Amino acid sequence: MIKALFFDIDGTLVSFKTHHVPPSTIDALQTAKAKGIKIFISTGRPKAIINNLGELEELNIIDGYVSMNGAYCFVGDTVIDRHYIPHESALKIGHFVDKQKAACVFVSAHDVCVYRENALMRKIFYDYLHVDEMRKVDNIEEACAVDIYQATPFITPEQEAEIIAQIEGCTGDRWHPTFTDITAAGCDKRHGVETVAKHFGLTMQEVICFGDGGNDISMLQSEAIGVAMGNAEDAVKAVADYVTTAVDDNGVRDAMRHFGLI
Repeated sequence: MIKALFFDIDGTLVSFKTHHVPPSTIDALQTAKAKGIKIFISTGRPKAIINNLGELEELNIIDGYVSMNGAYCFVGDTVIDRHYIPHESALKIGHFVDKQKAACVFVSAHDVCVYRENALMRKIFYDYLHVDEMRKVDNIEEACAVDIYQATPFITPEQEAEIIAQIEGCTGDRWHPTFTDITAAGCDKRHGVETVAKHFGLTMQEVICFGDGGNDISMLQSEAIGVAMGNAEDAVKAVADYVTTAVDDNGVRDAMRHFGLI
């Protein structure tokens, strides 16, 4: 029996075209919630830039969050799991983007800042993802003055492999070709989903995970049922247990009907 659903945000719950949750998705989640099914978010975004779930938050539908690709999990005001990047590794990331003349977003528990802001970073975060303007910092020491849970450098896959080999206790998780999310080793969406499920006394066999991007693969490959959106990357569809229609074609609702949840 399915007791919980975990959803990626961008491209899964929220349309890249409209930047809103489709009405059919809202209706489906309300119906599931009324049946006692718990609804969770599993995203690469930190809480500070989750700015596109207003419709669901107003309806009090969301029971908890896996954020920063599993590095920071919370329910209400209670943090149930968190793992930060070793300080020296965070500094090395900053020095690496200096060398590459690249931008990097640094995320702490309650703040987000951007180091070496550039046109590419603005195009992706502000124009494409509709993230609110972030605080700018001028030096890496300021950016890493507190514990960093996620660093998002705008680098190529080849550059990602180079920096990951140089830093200890870290892993990279890429869902967009222009950047990667670096977190503490062992942190991914699968880890986050398993942690939150355990917190609520749920087994993974009682969970369905929905996603569309590369950073969703770990949770879709878990013991939970994995659903890929119709707009998902081919690599994501390949590991899913079920492929539904696209986010803009009522994909969440269609999958929930397929599994008899609504």
